[in-house]
Amino acid sequence: MSSPKITTVPKLYDYLHHAMQIEHATIPPYLLALYSIRPEADANDKPKNADAIQVLRVIVVEEMLHLTLAANILNAVGGKPDLAAPGFVPLYPASLPDGENDFKVDLQPFSPAAIETFLKIERPGKAPEGKKLISRHRDRRSALGICPGEVDLHYYSIGEFYDEVRRGILYLSDKLGTKLFCGNTNWQATGKYYYSGGGELFAVTNLDTAVAAIDLIIQQGEGSDPSMYTQEGELAHDFRFEQLKFGRYYKEGDPPYDPANPDGTGPKGGVINLDWNAVFPLKKNAKLSGYANAPDLHEAAVAFNHVYADFLKFLTEAYNGKPELLLKAVPRMFELRNKINQLIRNPIPGMPGVNAAPTFEMPGEECE
Repeated sequence: MSSPKITTVPKLYDYLHHAMQIEHATIPPYLLALYSIRPEADANDKPKNADAIQVLRVIVVEEMLHLTLAANILNAVGGKPDLAAPGFVPLYPASLPDGENDFKVDLQPFSPAAIETFLKIERPGKAPEGKKLISRHRDRRSALGICPGEVDLHYYSIGEFYDEVRRGILYLSDKLGTKLFCGNTNWQATGKYYYSGGGELFAVTNLDTAVAAIDLIIQQGEGSDPSMYTQEGELAHDFRFEQLKFGRYYKEGDPPYDPANPDGTGPKGGVINLDWNAVFPLKKNAKLSGYANAPDLHEAAVAFNHVYADFLKFLTEAYNGKPELLLKAVPRMFELRNKINQLIRNPIPGMPGVNAAPTFEMPGEECE
């Protein structure tokens, strides 16, 4: 086996900062898909796409859990999480590794295409022998899954990236012993401050809890090999999105979907009612520059970006010694929802059938 890439504490800080970037990068696409669903009822006066709304809402909450666990690991080894750092929020479409190639993570409304993207996000592959790192130049402002410090290298998958983080923590723990975990334990966020619904938010104070945090992040996304379920018995994100793709729930005993055997695998349980048309027709990967001729929409998009930037500053403060602030995270999310609604319900002038959408461009980092 090759030597670990992470052999110093500063290098571990770099990797954990990038881990937080990866976890955060899923939140804007999931949020936008969630809030793009129209709040309409069907003929039986039941909300359309209610099951999809529930799946997306729970996964967003769990991605916040992953982000916070990554922050706990960074705190535990003496680092300082900074979600307000320049470049922390990628420019969309962002690039995530998918084996030999990348795939694009778009900001787009709820749709079959969005679900396919989400499945790719949550289904990291195992690299063939000697293929853990791939050499290729990519735009740094939108690239995720990179090898920190080596500009043109990226990991074969997010799973391989986290495997390297685990290797680095094990290596440094063996080298430094308990001195590695030198962070202030009072900075650790726990379930006392944040309820995720699936998976526990726990303090990271030693090697065992650091590895447990990494394992939870991986398992909740892709499942616990070879199971589709986490150790807590929850269906992993990958398979929850498969349910939306196929319009059926997984029931006990259903094998995971295998494209080589589509009829004999995949979810075979109850039907999920989906209405792909009950969705606001949002502009894909909207940019502030696209609202140059729509001053009201431009103003609303700028206002959203400032609120989102403030939300990241709020999380940074919570992760740096004030974990009790996380108790106010849900009201902050409602504020974001309200700002999104001010955009997505309005058509873009001159673009029939296309509504505005938030751009998630941080102030000072907008696309030219």
